[in-house]
Amino acid sequence: MRSIALIATASIAAFTLSSCFSVNVEAGPKPVDFKGVQSATIQIQAQGTFIPAGTTQPSESAARGSGFIIDPSGIAVTNNHVVVGAGTLKVWVGGDTSKQYNAKVLGASECLDLAVIQLDEGDYPFMAWHKGDIETALDVYSAGFPLGDPNFTMTRGIVSKADVPQDDSWASLDHVIEHDARIRGGNSGGPLVDPEGKVVGVNYAGRDDLDYNFAIHRDQVLPVLEDLKSGTPVLSLGLNAQARQPADDGSPLGIWIESVAAGSPADAAGIEPGDVLFDMAGVTLARDGSLGDYCQVLKTQGVDATIDFQVYRPIEDSIYEGQFNGKELELVSSGNSQGGDGGTVDSFVTVTDDSGTVSVNVPSNWNQIDGSSFTDDSGATYYDVTATTDLANYNSSWSVPGVRVTASEDALGSDLMQIIGNYKSGVGADCTVGNEGAYDDSYYIGQFVYFTGCGGTSTDYAVVVANDASNTHLMILTVQMVTDSDKDVVLDNILNSFQAVF
Repeated sequence: MRSIALIATASIAAFTLSSCFSVNVEAGPKPVDFKGVQSATIQIQAQGTFIPAGTTQPSESAARGSGFIIDPSGIAVTNNHVVVGAGTLKVWVGGDTSKQYNAKVLGASECLDLAVIQLDEGDYPFMAWHKGDIETALDVYSAGFPLGDPNFTMTRGIVSKADVPQDDSWASLDHVIEHDARIRGGNSGGPLVDPEGKVVGVNYAGRDDLDYNFAIHRDQVLPVLEDLKSGTPVLSLGLNAQARQPADDGSPLGIWIESVAAGSPADAAGIEPGDVLFDMAGVTLARDGSLGDYCQVLKTQGVDATIDFQVYRPIEDSIYEGQFNGKELELVSSGNSQGGDGGTVDSFVTVTDDSGTVSVNVPSNWNQIDGSSFTDDSGATYYDVTATTDLANYNSSWSVPGVRVTASEDALGSDLMQIIGNYKSGVGADCTVGNEGAYDDSYYIGQFVYFTGCGGTSTDYAVVVANDASNTHLMILTVQMVTDSDKDVVLDNILNSFQAVF
């Protein structure tokens, strides 16, 4: 019981009525302390249509994850990658497997790897958020249910980095906590708590080999929590997404879609589980193996904007293009669509010269590579990579697709227009100039020329001669395009990915 004092002010005197009456105030539910962390931690199993990265076989059940309750009504926080795209969610509270709860997703964000879910109506133990600064060397504990085990676990560590930005395969975050309280598989979405049981972050990723463990910082979660509760989109098109880097085996470069939220912009655009989103708003995705570029497009355009995209569908060996919040998905090319000796445009890989200085993304079947450097008569060194389907015929035939990327620090200051003129004199004998002018993609600034009808065929040939924006090196790019896909999908990927790092 506590008394409430009312102060009344008159022109002549002031008096207090606190002695006249008192009001009973019911104490509200209290969050758990450290000993109660288990009681408010949940285990989640999602069932639906999932296609794990690198496969073409649907699975009805994803791996189990963890989460934690933040309100006595049963509102809980977990990771986007644990729940999004699920047809049903099964939840167990505090490790008690005798009672199963249902849940629904209220809101989620693939860029933040956050989701808020609502459990069946009830009265639940819940956690509160850590107040005050989260500092390096703070003792922390990772809670959850690893590897689908119903036995609750906690691991102990300290905060090694209190607040850093981080892009990785699951998220693109401005605020991340790095710690050494080991996160095991299945602990994703579980709480990272302080010694009082207060939440400092949401665990979402770990590197066992390096003992790196990462949690989404409290300050990343709280500003978006109300939007997620209300279902307002937060940097999300409704994807359960994982960025994939290119590999020597031809695995596709881009954002692998494990599942899609029903009714989301991605669902409406025709994206399916197992698709690889590789280009969005003209930006090649996942070049660094993270969601960074994907999320930057959403930050720039907005989730309600009409955004062009291209997607590879491995199960069909086909490429589609369409728009989020716009035109429907359309087939661009498939495994049955051949052109000249160009082969099938299926997936993209990154190729480099022998020194690793220059790189570019190319179709995986452009697998004949020459990465040797050379020196011209003036002594300037050029780093060079050529990728094609047929090296023997690339330089002597218009029927073979390919790309050549050449960069030189020594040749910086060369006359760009003169180099373009040399190409027009040489290639012009076989081709027609279709377009030419200034080139500027913010990374490289210079000139371009685009030739058509080369050698009396339908082959096109593009040349870019430019200096990098920092004015450290000269870049020369040439692309030979045989099929319509080469001129559209392939050229876009090359122009969005060619670079040199000195």
